[in-house]
Amino acid sequence: MGIVSPSPLFDADLLRRYDTPGPRYTSYPTAPQFSTGFGAQELCDQAAATNRQAHARPLSLYVHVPFCTSPCFYCGCNRVITRDKARGELYLDYLYREIARMAPLFDSGRPVQQLHFGGGTPNFLTPAQIADCVAELRSQFSFAAADTMDFSIELDPRFVTPSDIDDLARVGFNRASLGVQDFDPKVQKAVNRIQGVDETLAIVAACRAHGMRSVNIDLIYGLPKQTRAGFERTLDIVVDARPDRIAVYSYAHLPQLFKPQQRISPDDLPDPEQKLALLQCAIERLVAAGYVYIGMDHFALPGDELARAQARGDLHRNFMGYTTHADSDLIGFGVSSISHIGDSFSQNPRDLASWERAIDDGRLPVWRGMPLDHDDVLRAEVIQELMCHGRLDYARIGRRFGIEFIDYFADALPRLQALADDGLLTFTRVGFQATPKGRLLLRVIAMCFDRYLAATPASDTPRFSRTV
Repeated sequence: MGIVSPSPLFDADLLRRYDTPGPRYTSYPTAPQFSTGFGAQELCDQAAATNRQAHARPLSLYVHVPFCTSPCFYCGCNRVITRDKARGELYLDYLYREIARMAPLFDSGRPVQQLHFGGGTPNFLTPAQIADCVAELRSQFSFAAADTMDFSIELDPRFVTPSDIDDLARVGFNRASLGVQDFDPKVQKAVNRIQGVDETLAIVAACRAHGMRSVNIDLIYGLPKQTRAGFERTLDIVVDARPDRIAVYSYAHLPQLFKPQQRISPDDLPDPEQKLALLQCAIERLVAAGYVYIGMDHFALPGDELARAQARGDLHRNFMGYTTHADSDLIGFGVSSISHIGDSFSQNPRDLASWERAIDDGRLPVWRGMPLDHDDVLRAEVIQELMCHGRLDYARIGRRFGIEFIDYFADALPRLQALADDGLLTFTRVGFQATPKGRLLLRVIAMCFDRYLAATPASDTPRFSRTV
């Protein structure tokens, strides 16, 4: 069993001081380090190497559906705005061709234990189209038993019905993530996402009625026109609905990178003090309601699989967020999707035209990626342990990678000591552990072990969101 981490403790002064741009560490190395020198052949070589392992890892599949019918101004995801439903059918044609080229790279005996549809808006596709896509994946891969599979999908409650949920459950989906962000009408108008409470709660109820074992609701703090009173009302509604998981993301205002955010006036955004107050409000309300703080921006009920995995010590973090499937190779399908196969990362083109052109040319649509050396894998393990469990055992890492931790990371120790002096972590007999105050700044602690940050040249355009 792992150690159950304490609830986070809000310290405004510390959060203010360490609120700087930094990676979210859904991967290490992070995507800005990927290179176009890594292509389809390198991916094929990595896949072949994973098949040769004595115990080939199971598979996780990710399908990216980029389409949305209208823009949400806060969004930084890779998406295409269109109301033309015919584009969904054409997209699936290309997707099936990509699947047909990728699937033979992996031994047929390797079971798929996780499937996730993300976007964009996956329910831009009809339930019948989604069912066809799942059937295509089943025809190309060996799926694990239904009771052990994680079948998850991101849903926009504005464009899905309880009947659709029934159809999706019949296909096998047992987890749903619903975007809410904020129920305050003024905030919704400011971000171009008008969404009623009743329609959202009806979808939560439908997910439960049709046997989905987990429902997640996404919220965002720091949005334009957001107030503490309004956000408290949203939190009350969400807590009363009792979803299994709640994500409370920080709005990252990066209009230089994300064009839709140029529609948001900086004057409408909460100032830093107001944004901190929104974060404090969310933490206190959710912890008081009995949710366990998993890490970063995620909370879960004590009985949820994420909370149990964290208590066992085998929680994992990847491009889909926190997950219980640590020991698997991740295969991404669709425009912009990222794969983690063996000791490598690879990413598809971010624009539809380039992705389609590669498939038309009979190629795997790999745009960029990178092979991971021993140091990358070692540091990824260290950062993974920090982001998931908030602690580090020097000897365990040393035994696994054949190093003396103190010697190998001698350059990180002064930075860790400075964080300890500020109360973010405490040194233990075996290593160190984040304090309750430091649990809200795990990204800052993890940055001590990121060798690429120091080598990244300064830029006027931020590459990462802020840590708070």
